[in-house]
Amino acid sequence: PLDLIHSVQTRRYLLRGTALEIFLLDRSAYFVDLRSTAQRARAYSTLAGLSPRHCYTHMHPEAADPEALLRRSDLTARWCRREMSNFDYLMALNTLAGRTYNDIAQYPVFPWVLADYTSATLDLTDPKVYRDLSKPVGAQEPTRLARFQERFDAFDDPDIPKFHYGSHYSSAGIVLFYLLRLEPFTTLSHQLAGGKFDHADRLFHDVAGAWRGVTSDASDVKELIPEWYYLPEMFSNVNHVDFGNRQSGQALDSVVLPPWAKDPFDFVAKNRAALESEHVSQHLHHWIDLIFGHKQRGRAAECAANV
Repeated sequence: PLDLIHSVQTRRYLLRGTALEIFLLDRSAYFVDLRSTAQRARAYSTLAGLSPRHCYTHMHPEAADPEALLRRSDLTARWCRREMSNFDYLMALNTLAGRTYNDIAQYPVFPWVLADYTSATLDLTDPKVYRDLSKPVGAQEPTRLARFQERFDAFDDPDIPKFHYGSHYSSAGIVLFYLLRLEPFTTLSHQLAGGKFDHADRLFHDVAGAWRGVTSDASDVKELIPEWYYLPEMFSNVNHVDFGNRQSGQALDSVVLPPWAKDPFDFVAKNRAALESEHVSQHLHHWIDLIFGHKQRGRAAECAANV
């Protein structure tokens, strides 16, 4: 029923502006591809004419523009007044930016906030346990950043713009990497690799190794997904899937957690506490500028090593 609609927002599908996402008051959402921009415009206009009075966007023409939506809302002001959690604000920004659980190619993106995955205990009051949120994840380690910057400065191709990173911080493959142990992502991963799982050594095995990869490997700059902060089941092989054996001969099973985490529930709870910590609250806006703000492109992105 139309009176259940909370908001309607325009979306891209397969890089084309042909989709709408309809959000309901019960927090469910429907992603609809209308096949063409013209058909989407007609559907949007029809919904605008029928829109319930409580609809969040009120179906204004400018509702299709994320920046206009953000300005018209009080999300940022509420977040600055500590009336919204960091998690909720990041989810709102992801939604406004067109990221959605309904499209694995445009999945919500969240930051790594911790940098210590080897200690026996975790002190969230110690700034040293946190990642530098003012820098992209690919720029956390100075030596690797120097290599990226050297390549950027020397790159000269008439057809390809300069870049620091040859891979992206968020993609369908990254979502499948993290959610490998849960359906439907297990099946999707199997299909993506041609009807088999990738080699076990290339799959998500341990948290410390994943962090080591994104801060040291030349082609790995992936950020996180929201589930890292609320879904302990993603770290357990709850369906007892045979993912094969690693080169060591050890079977790939549940994710190996840091010593400071007793179990997946404890790991998620401590990560969520870190996300909502005072330290992250004071620095999260820097990461937001890199992913959603003025440091995404142009000169500001170049200066931030974020291309």
